[in-house]
Amino acid sequence: MNLSERLNDDMKQAMKSQEKFKLQTIRMIRSSIKNQEIDLKRPLEDAEVLDILSREIKQRKDSLQEFQKAGRDDLAKDVAAEIEIISVYLPQQLTEEEIKLIVQQTIQETGASSKADMGKVMSALLPKTKGRADGKLVNTFVQQFLQ
Repeated sequence: MNLSERLNDDMKQAMKSQEKFKLQTIRMIRSSIKNQEIDLKRPLEDAEVLDILSREIKQRKDSLQEFQKAGRDDLAKDVAAEIEIISVYLPQQLTEEEIKLIVQQTIQETGASSKADMGKVMSALLPKTKGRADGKLVNTFVQQFLQ
């Protein structure tokens, strides 16, 4: 079962069990996916759906920080719940130690030695961590190791 089918099934289940918040969140995700399918004029593959899910999570994490800064705990709570629902559809996230290990291996593979080589490292690294690690965190570790 691909991700789109799984989202469909979960949406139906949320309707049956009358989980309004979960239903609303899944519908937002499906809307983003459908918009992308319309733009591309074809159904999306799982990797493309993962990109959309990652983007949705990133947007919500940014919103969560802003709501917390503004003291809007009511909105922050809703956004945190949305993040939790969307995270179920993403692959298992890498730990910081796993990310550091992958970064070190990629630096060795590319022969990078300074921050000037950062683009080369990141282009080799992002496919390895796609959907499984936050890009900002990966970038931070690359900068740490390329000093």
